[in-house]
Amino acid sequence: MDWAHYRFVSRWHLPAPLATVYPVLERVEDYPRWWPQVREVTRIDDTAGLVRIRSLLPYDLTFTARERRRDPVAGVLESALTGDVDGWARWTVVPDGTGCLARYDQVVDVNKPLLRRLAVPGRPVFRANHRVMMRAGRRGLLTYLEAV
Repeated sequence: MDWAHYRFVSRWHLPAPLATVYPVLERVEDYPRWWPQVREVTRIDDTAGLVRIRSLLPYDLTFTARERRRDPVAGVLESALTGDVDGWARWTVVPDGTGCLARYDQVVDVNKPLLRRLAVPGRPVFRANHRVMMRAGRRGLLTYLEAV
């Protein structure tokens, strides 16, 4: 087993319709406005940006996110990630009653040297750190959607 390999799945039930949520998730450069752990997004071009994130633990992860798929009809946004993490991330947004379900899938290998050295003892803490980040993201998005 590669201890620096991670697979995450998060599901956010949101009271807003897909037609409202999808455009917000499309605008990655606005994530720092509503997602506290997404500290900075700098556009490189129309399909890529440099992203810096930091959750509870005292380290930043910086990576380039490059769009691989944007399909509003299917509700899919997918990016390739390279840098401190290599892999991919995908949002899939589908109708759910009067709101929607936003599913976030991420499969990455961590490249940051310190995190690789701490991969075995730190794994449960790194996974918990990710859960905290995702919960805060959902709360931030809910608040942001109320104001839209």
